[in-house]
Amino acid sequence: MVQFIVRVAFAVVTLSFAAGVVAAQDRRQNQPGQFDFYVLSLSWSPSFCEAAGERGTPPQQQCGERPYSFVVHGLWPQYEKGFPEFCQQPAPRLDRNIVSSMLDLMPAPGLIFNEWNKHGTCMGPNPRAYFETIRKARAAVKIPDPYLEPARMLTVTPDEVEEAFVAANPGLTRAGVAVICDNRRLREVRVCLGKDLRFRDCADVDRRACRSKEIVMPPVRGGRGAAAAITTITR
Repeated sequence: MVQFIVRVAFAVVTLSFAAGVVAAQDRRQNQPGQFDFYVLSLSWSPSFCEAAGERGTPPQQQCGERPYSFVVHGLWPQYEKGFPEFCQQPAPRLDRNIVSSMLDLMPAPGLIFNEWNKHGTCMGPNPRAYFETIRKARAAVKIPDPYLEPARMLTVTPDEVEEAFVAANPGLTRAGVAVICDNRRLREVRVCLGKDLRFRDCADVDRRACRSKEIVMPPVRGGRGAAAAITTITR
């Protein structure tokens, strides 16, 4: 009898947890065009190249001779809690001319295809509109002067980076930007934008920010010593 009661109690807890997971999912889950705001993710390219070099990834475009600092990782449709992904399968075809036109902001074709398939399809069926929106979103965010092309490694705190972005971008608040890191390096800065591409707060994104006390930003150094490119960055 005791074992039966324990089993029933376990089943109730399991079902309650499953119901909670379902409730946490947005009712519009993965419906194209149905979302609340965007996250513009800006990847610190020197960190990516340094980490990829440590993994022994073959060198490609992003870490070649041209120096990159912040590059666009992606523009992600978001719900207030969670986000949609792969909203159309198979994804509408992505024209090679669009890919070529985006290499100045997203310097790897594999990244561009991945972002369209996973995130762009959740904005809608028009690839050109999605990548035009990426360009407009990137133009709306000013990179703080100290992070444009640092020639030496910077040691910073996540708070310092957030404050620098807030100071450089009127209307942006600390609750609308999140610094993402690995064990020791700054990886990305994520900025929340409304559908009108104005800055907005985003508590769910902000909660996932880096909690390290200090992180480093490897210097912008072109191809010297760098050893990889974004081919399939995944979120």
